[in-house]
Amino acid sequence: MLIVMHHSATEEQVRCVAQAVAALGLTAQPIPGGQRIAIGVLGNRGYVDDATIRDLPGVMEIIHVSKPYKLVSRDFHPAPTVVRVGSVNLGDGFPPVVMAGPCSIESQEQILEAARQVKEAGAHILRGGAFKPRTGPHTFQGLGAQGLEFLHVAAREVGLPAVTEVMRIEQLEMACRHVDMLQIGARNMQNFDLLKEIGRLRFPVLLKRGLSATVEEFLSAAEYIVAEGNDQVVLCERGIRTFETATRNTLDLSVIPLVQSLSHLPIIVDPSHATGRRFLVPVMARAALVAGANGLMVEVHPAPEKALCDGAQSLTGEGFCRLMHELRFLQECLAGMASSVAGPSA
Repeated sequence: MLIVMHHSATEEQVRCVAQAVAALGLTAQPIPGGQRIAIGVLGNRGYVDDATIRDLPGVMEIIHVSKPYKLVSRDFHPAPTVVRVGSVNLGDGFPPVVMAGPCSIESQEQILEAARQVKEAGAHILRGGAFKPRTGPHTFQGLGAQGLEFLHVAAREVGLPAVTEVMRIEQLEMACRHVDMLQIGARNMQNFDLLKEIGRLRFPVLLKRGLSATVEEFLSAAEYIVAEGNDQVVLCERGIRTFETATRNTLDLSVIPLVQSLSHLPIIVDPSHATGRRFLVPVMARAALVAGANGLMVEVHPAPEKALCDGAQSLTGEGFCRLMHELRFLQECLAGMASSVAGPSA
């Protein structure tokens, strides 16, 4: 439930409404806005009888929200959230952000070379995996703590913020010392203890959609983080599992405008994991920006043919450079289209 207060409501009136909510055994979450204050009601498992609240002084309107995700909903928070990663702003009103780098950190030399390549091409955030959740237990699982150190050195040398995936709560403290953003992978989207702990960190987080997650489940996972006080969450569409086997996953580009209509959180696309095939990555990256994505996550490896994992979906440095040129041109075209549709200012 969302309680919308009059623009002239006093602090005392807001406090009285919060007390009335607490009397129902629920939690009141004030949400300051540009014109008025709203109060989100959390903790209910069904319809809330608003009889004791609707006529309180200062109350303008009560909106019953049935979604299980509330704090990430535009009903509670109409204005888009901007997530800051180092010096990079990610969200509506800012140019699309590109995160790039190898799926797995293999050596200091490899991540340094990749970092230099993506920096020169114009990437905004360096990505690299130190802890790798793999389907098979005998495949490369990442370098762990050593990989984090390699990533930290490379990111600082080229002057980019860094993002890496974490899998367990005990990895959080170490990861936060080395990177600027934490990634929750598809397999951990519903690792609720991990989500809640990250929510308490107030640290930027990239949340990937689960392999077979519905949009409601995806946003509900983000709710776990935001409910703990951390609204610096970026959503990531990385393809879902369907009957199709020609690509690694099925990239759901429709989820971009859909999520943007439902949630204030920014959303990016990972065309590398979605397709699993190098030649498809640039095409789907361009398509993602046309669909309105706030950014991209692209795998780049200095020598994909030698990669310890996911080489088939990784771009070379040269290929990534071409993609960045294409994306810049595409952004100019999209900006021109938006300007022509808007027409001359009054």
